[in-house]
Amino acid sequence: MTQTLGGPLRVLPEPTGTPLPDSQDERPPLIRRTEVVTFTLVALLVILLVGLLYVGKPFFLPMVTAFVVGTMVSPAASFLERFRIPRAVSAVLIVTLGLGTVIFMIGLISAPLIEWSSRIPEIGSLLRDKLHVLDRPLQMWRQIQSSLSGSESLPQPSVQMPKIDWVFEFLSPTLTEVLLFLVMLVLFVAGWKDLRRSLVMNFAGREARLRTLRILNEIEGSLGAYLLTVTVINLCYGAATGLLCAAAGMPNPAGLGALAAVLNFIPIIGPFVMFVIMTVVGIISMPTLGAGLLAPFGFVLLTFFEGHFITPTIIGRRLSLNTLAVFITLAFWTWLWGPMGSFLASPLLIVGLVLKEHLMPEDSPQLPGSD
Repeated sequence: MTQTLGGPLRVLPEPTGTPLPDSQDERPPLIRRTEVVTFTLVALLVILLVGLLYVGKPFFLPMVTAFVVGTMVSPAASFLERFRIPRAVSAVLIVTLGLGTVIFMIGLISAPLIEWSSRIPEIGSLLRDKLHVLDRPLQMWRQIQSSLSGSESLPQPSVQMPKIDWVFEFLSPTLTEVLLFLVMLVLFVAGWKDLRRSLVMNFAGREARLRTLRILNEIEGSLGAYLLTVTVINLCYGAATGLLCAAAGMPNPAGLGALAAVLNFIPIIGPFVMFVIMTVVGIISMPTLGAGLLAPFGFVLLTFFEGHFITPTIIGRRLSLNTLAVFITLAFWTWLWGPMGSFLASPLLIVGLVLKEHLMPEDSPQLPGSD
């Protein structure tokens, strides 16, 4: 309603129009083209990076291993610096001590391996004799397979010795890779303080520098604590395995204990390989099949107790990792770099979690019951 100048009030008509119908389309908005391009570029970058790491394994594997191991042992070099020992000398001492320990463990393991490798034909006949009880179940399994496939299968021997040439090719690194790793490790430990200072000062802002320093300190502390606790646990684990083998009458219990301690650095895969080795050694060396399986099943109980109670209690929640994440990371790095990739899987996962906590903090509230 409005009033004209010097005239009566007039009622203006309300604007009319056709109302829009309620939209029933619940589809999400279209993805912007920039987001598609960004996702595609990131995916291509990841694929190229994985391909580069796979093709350049002879160079990148020693380098990454030296960086990870060097970060683990850097607290030891800092500790020796308090006693006025130069950091370069500390690096040489630490690498020499670690190399001597590895050579000692290899010596304990290699002695029985050399002896057994010369008796492979005899070991094959012993396995066929001991596992003769499995001939009938295997024959029934072949009959089931042949009936399902509709073709008669040829007779096969009860026990076949697998070819192990590819195993040694898979396990043994080249001399060039070992030398490159040792040189990089010494140089990394000796120059880690200067390298860390350069990384921090590379950022212009004070907040960015503090964040980088916190990330580096937490990575160094987490990896150092992981190496120390896992090493102590594995040494005790190997000693318990050796005592178990000695109590069961297994040959060379010290070598088997050392092998168990070394393989336990590789999560999931290492204990499984150790169980297979103990089973084969027990069947070959013990007079009966039951006596040969006594130590392996005791080892299974020991591994279960160590993996579910001892290690989580000692390491604590800070370094405890999700089992699925560990398995996926382990499978990826083992496929990419073999046994050394298995060793690097957990430390690299720890580094990734530290970076995620600092670069992508969780500010959103948690769901009820998620504590």
